[in-house]
Amino acid sequence: MRRMVIGLAAALALAPIVAVPAVAQTAATPQEATAAGEFVSQLADRAFAVLKENQSKTAIRAKFRGLLKENFAVDEAGLRLIRRWRNQITPAQLAAYQAVLPDYFVNVYADRLTNYADASVKIVRTQAHGANGNVDVFSRVLTPGKDPIDIIWLVQKGEGGKWLIGNVTVEGINISLTQEADFSAFIQKNGFDALVAMMKSANTRSA
Repeated sequence: MRRMVIGLAAALALAPIVAVPAVAQTAATPQEATAAGEFVSQLADRAFAVLKENQSKTAIRAKFRGLLKENFAVDEAGLRLIRRWRNQITPAQLAAYQAVLPDYFVNVYADRLTNYADASVKIVRTQAHGANGNVDVFSRVLTPGKDPIDIIWLVQKGEGGKWLIGNVTVEGINISLTQEADFSAFIQKNGFDALVAMMKSANTRSA
């Protein structure tokens, strides 16, 4: 159960692994904290609504791609995941990696998400995070017949004041650090080209 919820969080919050440049230079106000909580709630509602629709897996993945593009910095997130290896790869390798990254994450977690068609996210509380306008949104994923799962969303303001997810912590597990560690271990053992090949192969199987 917990592993699949981590998959859910990763699918929703994948790209935010990277810190989004903050616009505000002061701590978030109570009103802004409330707005950040509403942003998370609405985003989660949109994601779960997709799961309740009677559509093909391809259609579901397409909608999740749309959510990612609209709310997260996918390209920047990809760079964050391979930051230890940036000075060791060529521009061509980087381009190949960025080409397969969005579909890879969507495809990896899309099938798991179907287990959460009946789930909902309850916002427990919000609070300012630091002095840069960031907000911690504490939430609980509720699934009938299952134990609740606690998730903390780090919400930041990007350019134009748009709310964006900066990171996600599921039951104490930092999603960004976990995914980065997994990629780094794979690259160290198999090489960067092997990582891209693995991701491309996974995308083909899930097409």
